[in-house]
Amino acid sequence: MFATEHVGIEPDLMTMAKGIAGGFPISAVVGKAHVMDSALPGGLGGTYAGSPLGCIAGLEVLKIIEEEQLCAKAQGIGEVVNARMTALQKTVPTIGEIRTIGAMMAIEFTDPETQKPLQDVTKAVIAKAQENGLILLSCGVKANVIRLLPPLTIESDVLAEGLDKLEAIILDVAK
Repeated sequence: MFATEHVGIEPDLMTMAKGIAGGFPISAVVGKAHVMDSALPGGLGGTYAGSPLGCIAGLEVLKIIEEEQLCAKAQGIGEVVNARMTALQKTVPTIGEIRTIGAMMAIEFTDPETQKPLQDVTKAVIAKAQENGLILLSCGVKANVIRLLPPLTIESDVLAEGLDKLEAIILDVAK
């Protein structure tokens, strides 16, 4: 469920928010007992922590994750996207690194000779994607990365359609 599990890290403390309650405002601080028990009563809290309605929403999201096997679906989505982007990388030398953990992916654009970040290519891909009905976000400190984070409930044909569009755009803009 968490990226830490993919890389063998066992954190002492984690913070969570956003999707843990399906859009309902809630946050969480989760940690090992010795860390969590070290705070005085009332010492841990936050604006969106502990709301009874938020907690119910969070529990319902956990049920859906389990019932619909969304962790496995996330892994499958990541494998599909990674395979398609890795194949595309062979013909588009400006695709640098492709990073994937589950359904959260990043495509980095760099000059193949100098390894300098290609912010203009990233901006052009995003702009052309928007013209073609795809919403993409750039990220990274060098502004040369596109982040993909499709919904875990995406149908295979919709994912394929989006990837077809993305591949065509990258071939047009980034080659």
